[in-house]
Amino acid sequence: MDGSTSSRVTMASSSSSVTRRRRVVANKKQQRHSAHCLSVNNSVRKLHRREISSKRHRSLSLTNSAHRFQNIRLTEQYDTHDPKGQSSFVLPFLTKRAKVIEIVAAHGIVFALASSGVCAAFSRDTNKRTCMLNIFPDEVIRSLFYNKNNDSLITVSVYASDNFSSLKCRSTRIEYIQRGQPDDGFPLFESESLKWPGFVEFDDVNGKVLTYSAQDSIYKVFDLKNYTLLYSITDKDVDEIKISPGIMLLIFSRALSHVPLKILSIEDGTVLKDFSHLLHRNRKVDFIEQFNEKLLVKQENENLQILDVRNAEVKEVNKTEFMTPSAFIFLYENQLFLTFRNQTVSVWNFRGELVTSFEDHELWHSDCNTNNIYITSDQGLIISFCKSDSNDQRISGKAGSINISNIWTGKCVAKINTANAVLSDDSKRQGANKNQMVADALEEITALYFDEERNEIYTGNNCGLVHVWSN
Repeated sequence: MDGSTSSRVTMASSSSSVTRRRRVVANKKQQRHSAHCLSVNNSVRKLHRREISSKRHRSLSLTNSAHRFQNIRLTEQYDTHDPKGQSSFVLPFLTKRAKVIEIVAAHGIVFALASSGVCAAFSRDTNKRTCMLNIFPDEVIRSLFYNKNNDSLITVSVYASDNFSSLKCRSTRIEYIQRGQPDDGFPLFESESLKWPGFVEFDDVNGKVLTYSAQDSIYKVFDLKNYTLLYSITDKDVDEIKISPGIMLLIFSRALSHVPLKILSIEDGTVLKDFSHLLHRNRKVDFIEQFNEKLLVKQENENLQILDVRNAEVKEVNKTEFMTPSAFIFLYENQLFLTFRNQTVSVWNFRGELVTSFEDHELWHSDCNTNNIYITSDQGLIISFCKSDSNDQRISGKAGSINISNIWTGKCVAKINTANAVLSDDSKRQGANKNQMVADALEEITALYFDEERNEIYTGNNCGLVHVWSN
């Protein structure tokens, strides 16, 4: 966002025009220890997707990107694990240390969600924990979404009292969290039965929420500003819904040689186009994606097809040039999209041409997770946790690097690694090996977020720690 889960995940979006579409899906199995796990589901292939829409001019980022990250240092450390504060939890796994899987920031508050389902809020002004977002002792938070429309944080949770079987959403204004009063929020979508394979998806490009109640096979679209119901979709043959700026793509159960499709207005559900796309028989569909007027279709061992739905023109990209990615990020204003495959990132246009290949940008994690990637709001930079090329023998362990690269040129414009990210002199942790502390902070980063207003990068690691990088 980036995203969605059947439940669809969001990825939390910032207050800027960077958006993450998050779908959160209910669990199929009522497994206590896996109830907190976040799954991103696509009916044809598991893909993390994020859409970015911006009106800003990209030159601001490209001219200032180098000095924005000069002298960046490790300045603070927060801990999501608080034995004293978590003593009231009734679920044993909530009291254990766990890795950070998601970070969101808004108005000087940093939210860190651990894989255990514990979520903590930290103030950048006081450098102290503000509160825990788990307001019930059996609550397992699955995902976070910052709603810039009403300045609130939405949490999506499951509960032991419900056997972790259905998703529950809650909206809490940021001002309540700043005062340490997260229980002043209110529940959302209480009338919806969000049991597996039901989901909720937040999309701040269009300012909409999509829910799916598997119990009665109904999709509903709500306004993200005030959560009012706008319309429902009751066709039981719908296999999947994809959201783009202004429109929704309905993908129906495929026939042997084609798949029926509909394009709807996101505002009122009006059918704008009803058509079918021909498929190769006996070939599974890797993905179908809609982006403005372009439809991307990829089948197993077949070429990528880019269909212009306005005139039915089809552009094919050879399967040896475009192989099925594990994730997408779409840059709507620039009419580009990023693909992630085998720890590499590439930039494509909708003519099927490779625009950029990144230098010195090998992702650390083999399974791409867009919670480890941030695109700036002007769509000029990508910030990722990458493998380090540092040969500094003074540092033990496996420390990666935070790489900042130009999306248009593929050049690495800045890097945070053990060689240049010294510990801040005003840090409270004096007397320790500063180089080793930086190396520890760059090990096993599992979540990353860039606060553009404060020009700070926040990272979370395998131990449940959150680190602040600032200049």
